[in-house]
Amino acid sequence: MTAISSRLERLPFSRPHRRLLAMGGLGYSFDAMDGAVIAFVLPILTAMWSLTSVETGVLASATYIGYLFGSFAAGTAGDLIGRRVVMMWALAIYSLASLASAFAESWSSFFWLRVIAGVGIGAESSIIAPYLAEFVAARYRGRFLGALAGFFSFGYVAAALLGYALVPAAPWGWQLVLVITALPIGMLLWWRRSLPESPRWLEIRGRHAEAAAVVDKLEAETRRAGDQPSSEPPQPATVDTSADASPGVRPASIMTNLAALWSAGLARVTAMMWVTWAVFIFSYYSFFTWIPSLLVQSGLTVTRSFTYALAIYCAQIPGYFSGAYLNERIGRRATIVTGMLLGALSALALSFARSDAQVTISGVLLSLFMNMAAAGLYAYTPEVFPTFVRATGTGTASSIGRIGAISAPIFVGFIYPLYGFAGVFGMTTALLTIGALAILLFGPKTLGKPLEEIEQEELSADPKGVSSGVGKVA
Repeated sequence: MTAISSRLERLPFSRPHRRLLAMGGLGYSFDAMDGAVIAFVLPILTAMWSLTSVETGVLASATYIGYLFGSFAAGTAGDLIGRRVVMMWALAIYSLASLASAFAESWSSFFWLRVIAGVGIGAESSIIAPYLAEFVAARYRGRFLGALAGFFSFGYVAAALLGYALVPAAPWGWQLVLVITALPIGMLLWWRRSLPESPRWLEIRGRHAEAAAVVDKLEAETRRAGDQPSSEPPQPATVDTSADASPGVRPASIMTNLAALWSAGLARVTAMMWVTWAVFIFSYYSFFTWIPSLLVQSGLTVTRSFTYALAIYCAQIPGYFSGAYLNERIGRRATIVTGMLLGALSALALSFARSDAQVTISGVLLSLFMNMAAAGLYAYTPEVFPTFVRATGTGTASSIGRIGAISAPIFVGFIYPLYGFAGVFGMTTALLTIGALAILLFGPKTLGKPLEEIEQEELSADPKGVSSGVGKVA
């Protein structure tokens, strides 16, 4: 462990961490609100521009298409030029494109603006977790990152309230909603201007004085808040805690970092995270995009009601925050697996529901457990990648997940006419089981471990020493 990471591990949860949580969490809230509110806007645009079902479907996928490219770009850039600068630019792109989409006059212009907004959203969502993970101590990192992901739920609830209250209220209601979701982002951007760069990233780039200055400020603010860094953080005996320990300067190119993800020490982790993100996001969007429509075809129209939608969105709040709690109680891996398996059982109950009450209860449980798993996944992903490729690993995994989001409606639409509800449920349950097994069999344990210890354990499996600085730059 280096001097910088050792000092970060000593910091208690205090005012600077609460501020970071609020800044990052509000970004997630606006990301979710902007993405979710499109579902309420699309029916208006479909009628106004006389869109075909194909055109409406393409518009619905626009944000996810942008998300795919944004996640990848943010991940690769975040390890090269820094987490903070990527996060700021992502927020600016997202805000401007989302605001401009409110004034689009055609299907094509709205589509491209939503793609650009999706690039910003994807970049923003993918860089926040690895950025903030590098500021917090191991003893509360899982709870912190799970709570950070919990801010998504507030955005979904706000989207439901805005969508039902404002979109149908006037012909320009859809524009007002998009403006409301975009303008606060500019205020958040202004607030974030004071954010420091990640000290752990500065250190592995050889900028030791800047890293030390960031930690100096964190320690000073912690003391002003009435808290004191502990004299000695909990340290595993296998980790070097000498003050002059240094990780050196890491490789600095997109191709080098992508190759590092598939080195001997990281290939297992990378494959495990790509599989988990792909199957989880595919199943998530299969459940929440298609199950309501399939239930309507069965004669159960409650899924089209405001009460049902609001209940589903509100269930995300206890889902995320129970996941944040469990991250530190049973570990990230157990939280993800538990949430995924209980979510699959809830989906099974939903498929057999025959009354409005049964549909609502099963849907609420499905939302709660799937988002519990999401809280674990958002905490776990940045932990399992070393600092020098943390953003790249997180961003590429998220990009793979977006492929699942884009393909889910297509595959479910193909499976349902052939095999019915049982076929859809069987496919998604099998995928969730694969994801759970991938985590259990190949996922490293991270509970209570500093990021440097996790990195050391993973890279010790690399006989060529990817972390030794091969290809280092001056």
